[in-house]
Amino acid sequence: MEVSNFHHVEFTVSNALQASFWYCVNFGFEKFAERKAKNWKTNEIAIRNGKVILVFKCPMLSNVKELTDDLIIHGDFIKDVAYSVDNIENVVQRILESNGFILSPIKIISDKNGSVKIAKIASLQGSLVHSIIQNIDYKGIFLPNFNSIENFTLSQKLGRIPILSLDHVVENYDEDITESVADWYGKILNLTRFWSIDDNQVYTNFSALKAQIVSNSSNEVQVTLVEPVPQNTKGRGQIREYLDFHGGPGIQHIAFKVDSIISIVAEMRSRGVQFLDIPDSYYDQLAKRLDGTPLRVKESLEDIQKQQLLIDFDENGYLLQTFSKPMQDRPSLFVEIIQRNNFNGFGAGNFKALFEAVEAEQQKRGTLIQ
Repeated sequence: MEVSNFHHVEFTVSNALQASFWYCVNFGFEKFAERKAKNWKTNEIAIRNGKVILVFKCPMLSNVKELTDDLIIHGDFIKDVAYSVDNIENVVQRILESNGFILSPIKIISDKNGSVKIAKIASLQGSLVHSIIQNIDYKGIFLPNFNSIENFTLSQKLGRIPILSLDHVVENYDEDITESVADWYGKILNLTRFWSIDDNQVYTNFSALKAQIVSNSSNEVQVTLVEPVPQNTKGRGQIREYLDFHGGPGIQHIAFKVDSIISIVAEMRSRGVQFLDIPDSYYDQLAKRLDGTPLRVKESLEDIQKQQLLIDFDENGYLLQTFSKPMQDRPSLFVEIIQRNNFNGFGAGNFKALFEAVEAEQQKRGTLIQ
């Protein structure tokens, strides 16, 4: 009675065509499907790369309050993290028994390619929702009533940037909330606590946080829950900045898992993606840290530094990761690129360096000091 994997991620945006174009060109996705509402109220464009499917939904008319109200509060944002399940009735029954809020009960949607069962639930806080989807016999391109469309000409010419899967999503909450959210995910979707970190490990002069991760048994679904810890400083930490500009709790970032992060980040940079700047001092310390371990990193430290990647490791393996600057005008949603080499952690050794890099960007845009 647990979720199997991420099915797709749905954005609410003001212009689905432009938003999908941006992700296709910059991150190497392919536009492949579209669903227009029969009453012309909404349009949805689906793009894909590897196992990752992103859907961009926008209002076509001014009176689509369920979308326009959200856009006023949040700007473009991730509305729905959808999950695949094997038995939707069992999952929904568990949700009802745990006093979860069902926004849309189970219904069957069909077209000539078959059928799926789908339900939708509210998250514990904020505007985020979760669609729960079970495939009955559907053999179409994505979901019923999505029609096949051609990719953008420019993204066809540029080619795909190979992304393997959605590694994890990160949700930001206000103070003293993530414990109850983790409990909620356990009761509602049977996700269990996998890892945690607190403000004794993650802090700077301006901010601190607590985080924990919940996951399914296969770790195909991993959700990081983050909250700020109050500090006696004038600084506005990155979590507080997100909450202020996003207008409450929500998805702070999504992580794309890749195999060859150095060449992939280099290609994304060439297409216009801006990543956080990491100071040279980080790499000086990294060389010393690696000298004290038997671990051998196959990528050269020169290439790692050139692409401004962060590395975390233990005696068994390592990960490489980097984080984009915000994906839109508001300093809220961004994207992580991550490569895992026999390492299932979440870059705890990089959190301080990451915080300092984010705070440098906050300083540039004038949002660090409240």
